[in-house]
Amino acid sequence: MTEPADALSDLVSLRVERSGRVAEVTLLGPGKGNAMGPDFWRELPVVFRALDADPNVRAIVLTGSGEHFSYGLDLPAMMPRWAEYLSGGALAGPRTGFLEEIRTLQASVSALAEIRTPVIAAVAGWCIGGGVDVISAADIRLASADAKFSVREVKVAVVADLGSLQRLGAIIGEGHLRELAFTGRDIDAARAERIGLVNDVYPDRDALVAAARALAAEIAANPPLVVRGVKEVLAENTRAQVEAGLRYVSAWNSAFLPSKDLAEATQAFLERREPRFTGE
Repeated sequence: MTEPADALSDLVSLRVERSGRVAEVTLLGPGKGNAMGPDFWRELPVVFRALDADPNVRAIVLTGSGEHFSYGLDLPAMMPRWAEYLSGGALAGPRTGFLEEIRTLQASVSALAEIRTPVIAAVAGWCIGGGVDVISAADIRLASADAKFSVREVKVAVVADLGSLQRLGAIIGEGHLRELAFTGRDIDAARAERIGLVNDVYPDRDALVAAARALAAEIAANPPLVVRGVKEVLAENTRAQVEAGLRYVSAWNSAFLPSKDLAEATQAFLERREPRFTGE
């Protein structure tokens, strides 16, 4: 891989490299397990829109640095931003601010789905919560044998609101989606392949990344305008449903997310213990 262009060289949470007509975007954190903090949400759409505007980039591989794709949302980094919204009671100002915050994060994830360039997510290790939201917006998903996936928001008293509930139904079917979203359970790479969350599973991370690069190169060798046209036509199959679902869940969470159960989930996370939910 070659060094990134200057326009994308001052990044904190992502690294961009190019080889021929393929760009590779790597999650860097800086939170543990490539957790997704403010820098990630700001940089993600910038990076993908810049690559999409580059006529020399015909396919993109997205992967994580180190052993894991992503632990998901970086709660310690994000909670200070949300404290005012979540402690504002039923007042319209804080609720409106939180609605705008959710929709900003949604737009970051949706950038992957909306660009014209195909995106291949290569997942090794853990892919949790926001990580699943991100790979759901990719066009193709591959995994290493050690990969594990979890739509875990229910475990922290949150309705997943960044795209998993809107996009995964078309990928894995409603039954599997409801099971994962209601339980928050972890699934391994073998189960992910059986239900269609990933196309193929490879022995280790090196084999995974090599396969993702080879697939991206195969796509990049095809007529670029036709490939982009295929993505546009396929996106139209679910576009209206996804957009409506994202609007609905952002309004739902801006109204109903603050709860005693959310506070308990946060406290339990900090204290490394099981939460005790009361439905309040």
